[in-house]
Amino acid sequence: MSIFSNRPKVTPVTAPAGSDAEGATERQTAPLGTSPAERTDEQWRQELTPEEYRVLRQAGTERPYTGEYWDTHTAGVYQCRACGTELFTSQEKFDSHCGWPSFWAPLAEGTVKYIHDRTLGMERVEVRCGNCDSHLGHIFEGEGYGTPTDQRYCINSVSLKLVSTDDAGQ
Repeated sequence: MSIFSNRPKVTPVTAPAGSDAEGATERQTAPLGTSPAERTDEQWRQELTPEEYRVLRQAGTERPYTGEYWDTHTAGVYQCRACGTELFTSQEKFDSHCGWPSFWAPLAEGTVKYIHDRTLGMERVEVRCGNCDSHLGHIFEGEGYGTPTDQRYCINSVSLKLVSTDDAGQ
């Protein structure tokens, strides 16, 4: 079964030429104040903490069971920490006990994109923000969690910002 069989409109793409082994790509120089997709590497370095930059822009991974949201059950929406795009909700979050936040689906089609990831000698599918191309984590399927999609979006906490339902109205 293909990892994308439940979502026929979604197709993974290969990272563009010029990508390094970690999945980061060269960016065009753009003036400050431009959209997240147009920011330069230097602008990202100025806006993000070193750990956020390592994960979001260099496709790093935080250590399991150390992130802010791996065991959070707060109701709300999870945004991309780099650009603020709404990516996942607490309604699709589930306890996978893998050490990272796990979701069985993104908020909506197009909020995330998929890239074939062949780094570290593995065949995986990377999940990136559909707006700013930041690395979020990976998607897996067929692991027996009993979720509606039989998929697990394994996402780094440092890639996300939770806006709780209580905070959203303020």
